[in-house]
Amino acid sequence: MRTKYKEIWVFVLLGLGLFSCRKDLLTQDPTTTPSTNTFWVNENDALSALMANYATFRPCFDRDYHFDGHGEFLKMWNTGAAPISISVNNPSSYGGGASAMYRALYGSIFSSNYVIENVQKYLLPKANSETSRSTLEAIIAEARLLRGITYFRLISLWGDVPFFNQATPAPIEADTVSRSPIAVVKDSIMADFTYAVEKLPNNGSEIGRAGKPAALAFRGKLQLFWASWKKNGWPELAGFSTSSAEAQEAFAGAAADFKRVIQDFGIVLFRNGEPGEWGEMGKADVLPNYYYMFIPSTGNLSQNEEMIMVLTHGGPGTSQSEEYQRVWTGPLVAYGQNQAIPRYELADRYQSTITGDFLPKMVQMNPQTNPNARTAPNSAVNPASYQNRDYRMKATLLWDYEKIMGMTATDATGYLPFIYKTWGAPVTLDGIYYPSTFTDNTTNLSGLQSRKFVRNYAGVARSDGNYNWPLIRLADVYLMYAEASNEVSGPQNDAIELVNRVRHRGNLPPLAPDKVGTKADFFAAIEQERIVELFGEGQRAFDLRRWRKLEDVFGQAYGEGKWFMDTYGNNWERFFYNEPELTYQRCYIYQIPETERTRNPNLSQNIPWR
Repeated sequence: MRTKYKEIWVFVLLGLGLFSCRKDLLTQDPTTTPSTNTFWVNENDALSALMANYATFRPCFDRDYHFDGHGEFLKMWNTGAAPISISVNNPSSYGGGASAMYRALYGSIFSSNYVIENVQKYLLPKANSETSRSTLEAIIAEARLLRGITYFRLISLWGDVPFFNQATPAPIEADTVSRSPIAVVKDSIMADFTYAVEKLPNNGSEIGRAGKPAALAFRGKLQLFWASWKKNGWPELAGFSTSSAEAQEAFAGAAADFKRVIQDFGIVLFRNGEPGEWGEMGKADVLPNYYYMFIPSTGNLSQNEEMIMVLTHGGPGTSQSEEYQRVWTGPLVAYGQNQAIPRYELADRYQSTITGDFLPKMVQMNPQTNPNARTAPNSAVNPASYQNRDYRMKATLLWDYEKIMGMTATDATGYLPFIYKTWGAPVTLDGIYYPSTFTDNTTNLSGLQSRKFVRNYAGVARSDGNYNWPLIRLADVYLMYAEASNEVSGPQNDAIELVNRVRHRGNLPPLAPDKVGTKADFFAAIEQERIVELFGEGQRAFDLRRWRKLEDVFGQAYGEGKWFMDTYGNNWERFFYNEPELTYQRCYIYQIPETERTRNPNLSQNIPWR
């Protein structure tokens, strides 16, 4: 799949550019599209166009970690790279990158429409065998799945959106179309996902190609979100109303789809969900299995393991590489830029491997002014405070005296210790001299650092990664199934068992009875698992919105807001201090880009942005 993108660049340009075309361009014959007499001839042409569709789709989703900047556990410092300069850098503002995302999402939609239209028009009518017809229908199904996922993202952020199901809208349509009600767009997405469920094979033909489980998982997720909106309301979206009956029907539909993914395809958690080994405190030569799931050399290797749908990156020399190493670590690790920083508050979310419950919150202490800070019980700068916790913490974070593999551009330089506020200074630990500690680009103001997504082996430069970004994976499906079934019937044994499977990869004991006694208790346990299991994968912000929990996390309007601190006890950032309700409302729904409204006066604006 990765090697085919270069050959079909004309379709990439088509997909990214159609939505921004002016009226006069829409009336002309396209010059970037091959003639139908020479291109839309056989199945290989359809496949090439589909690969271009994936190429326009991928940059819309492969940096979803930016959305965690809307939550309470990750700080993003950068705005991302072209073509979509995402800028979700704090909970109360998403910046100007949303306009670029809006345009790129529609570019992906038109790329999907182009594939669907032309395969239906030129190839299906002359399919000369059932095998050929099934192959072409599967290509249409993949394009419809990509289109559905893209519209799903649009309605999740903007609510009502313009709807196009043609590759080349009438010349004036793109500049005059109104926003379609969210329910209408949702029904279209459901139709796309259902077609994909019916026509896709059980397994994609190669890594990165979607199969039936992906279509079912996304159909379930769409119903789960719809149920959440119908249950909890969306007052910022004009005309949207709650409905308990609709919510319950959608929760039940979501649970049914997730159950099929879980039961029907033989998909298992990475390394069977076993925790692996913690290794030793302060060392990184052995790490828990959760870490290796997010490393290119060990993760995503089997289509029947965990990763239900991924976005592939080709690696060195392909012009399709990823830059997660650049984002998630610092300069002495392959010249990383430390663009994503876990907030200190995340550490307290990792539960005890002994009791299975939360430990007392760690106490922030400054070792520069408190000589006992490094040894005081439960001190945030005492490494012993991090012992006997969820294995996913060791796989996700660095705290003081933890180590990470140092690198030049591509060569390993040996392990580096992370010690907050000693950037680059030499240190002797356990009799071993380290000429430098971890450096951070002056961006780390929390006292924790990322390990998740950071390669621990040499040979690959920071911008030449070949990692496959997890668009949806099995652990997420387990947790969504538990949430949906809990809403329908309360805590059920099969759902509890699935949540316990996710917990087991952290080497945690099963949920105690008091954690599954009521619907509210079990929901809290599910939310906890979503926080630690899916950290950095772009899920938290969407959960907070659909659950209407921003105020629970950050405080009510005109309140004290929320301070974020570091391990030393210093205040870092404060959000929502004395902010009016309007600020929260704008977090629940994005602004329709004013550039689009200038071009098309028929596009209404969302309530909080009027």
